[in-house]
Amino acid sequence: MRSREIFKSYSDKLTPLYGKNEAESLSQWLMEDFLGVKRKDLLENSEVVSIPSAMEQALDSLLAGKPIQYITGKAPFYGREFMVDGSVLIPRNETEELVHLIIKENKRPSLRILDIGTGSGCIPITLQLEILGSKIYGVDISEAALGVAQKNAELLNAQVTFHQLNILEEEIPFSDLDIVVSNPPYVRHSEKSQMHKNVLDHEPHLALFVYDEDPLIFYRVIAEKAKNALKPGGKLYFEINEAFGSQTKKLVEDQGFKQVELVKDLNGRERIISAFL
Repeated sequence: MRSREIFKSYSDKLTPLYGKNEAESLSQWLMEDFLGVKRKDLLENSEVVSIPSAMEQALDSLLAGKPIQYITGKAPFYGREFMVDGSVLIPRNETEELVHLIIKENKRPSLRILDIGTGSGCIPITLQLEILGSKIYGVDISEAALGVAQKNAELLNAQVTFHQLNILEEEIPFSDLDIVVSNPPYVRHSEKSQMHKNVLDHEPHLALFVYDEDPLIFYRVIAEKAKNALKPGGKLYFEINEAFGSQTKKLVEDQGFKQVELVKDLNGRERIISAFL
């Protein structure tokens, strides 16, 4: 059996659900992950001895709408590969942009940084590996998520201290921080109808949703508690819901932060806030 034949067969099956370009991308991902067939091999139409049953099961899972990152158990983030499962969100491009902004704006070494709602650990691990000599902490309410984050730190040789914390009910247990960063839950329950089924059915709702009655609760609580944990002149970074850019900016300003900036992502949407204490 030739690699192009397999590629076409998989792409044709996935196209009705994902569209042609995404179907081809997913097919290539499966072939590389399960068969070791890279793009070059596909161009050369290399021979494939057999298709493992796990690859057929992965195709069935894709056809059922399961994200490929949960099927393969890994997701790319800032040039590295992170382990993921259903207890953590799949790292997004917007979060890469948040991390890149922090790295770009904070080049000095030996910073003390806290990530709130750490999930897979992609934010604190990347910051620890990119900002030399930094002391990084990551907190999350989910014990399962912290287990994934700890494994990722070990796999990537990152020194991050993880701690279980309910930020809505507990104080930040760290002090003299240079940076507090968070990508908290910010999707309103009323926005569920606008979301893809594969996100709703597979990603952890605990990390996604807030109630419509108080959609900015995490930003208000984190900004308030961050004031006691940050050094004077420390910085606060948020990934935000683009629908609440101006409201979130005002909330952070009302908490006493200065030079509060709304930063647009590569698609021109207001998705990041940065501020100084």
